[in-house]
Amino acid sequence: MTIQPMWPDHLLSLDEWSALPEDPSRRFELAEGVLVVAPRPVARHQKLIMRLGAQLDAARDGRYEVLPEYELVVDDGAAATVRVPDLVLAPAGLPDSTPRVHAADAIAVVEILSPGSRRLDRVLKYTEYAERGVPFYLLVEPGPPVVVAEFRSTGGGYELVAEHRGSAPLQLGVTLDLDALG
Repeated sequence: MTIQPMWPDHLLSLDEWSALPEDPSRRFELAEGVLVVAPRPVARHQKLIMRLGAQLDAARDGRYEVLPEYELVVDDGAAATVRVPDLVLAPAGLPDSTPRVHAADAIAVVEILSPGSRRLDRVLKYTEYAERGVPFYLLVEPGPPVVVAEFRSTGGGYELVAEHRGSAPLQLGVTLDLDALG
């Protein structure tokens, strides 16, 4: 009797990634063709996504779309990389049927740090997003207090703009009330 593998046994392309069945019980990403599976974020993390997304959405003035846990294509080559950041700020007017956005088209990416993602968010994703030209990268330390490290693209890298506490006047033209996120 042959046992069929539960998951693919080879590096995945973007088309193969798209064909995988949906499974909301876990969080999936694709890293250089390798399927990465993680547990869903805890309640505090989810609340921060919702509250931060609401503040960004209220201040957007039609300049961008705020998309929670939306697919971001970092590399669409033979061994693709697809990340699912906590929030993606995508170009305004994105069609509702669009399943993902390419990193080069994103306006900003937000990652909320958690015990299982600190190195991934601070090192690997930081580098991937910078190399693909994502203009702004926000790393949120859930605290308390909530702290937002704001990075701006330098054309292949990032520079730290500020570490915000309390109030966060971002380069995006939005001021966040970090105390209201807790």
